[in-house]
Amino acid sequence: MTDQRDKERQRVGQIRLAAIVMAATMVLWMGAQFLGGQLGLPVRYVFLFDLAAIAALVWALFVTYQVWKSRRG
Repeated sequence: MTDQRDKERQRVGQIRLAAIVMAATMVLWMGAQFLGGQLGLPVRYVFLFDLAAIAALVWALFVTYQVWKSRRG
């Protein structure tokens, strides 16, 4: 019984981390887009913010998929 509780706690922790990463990524990305426009940064620098946001969101999607898969199995 405790083994199942430990696994469930680990899953909850992973989902919580993925949710925090998704929320923080979106807030930071919107802030970077705003500052990029205000400061007149070249498009290539703003594009780097986009790539970093995509990487963080893909990581969160991967973690979420792993948790979903472990719950089914």
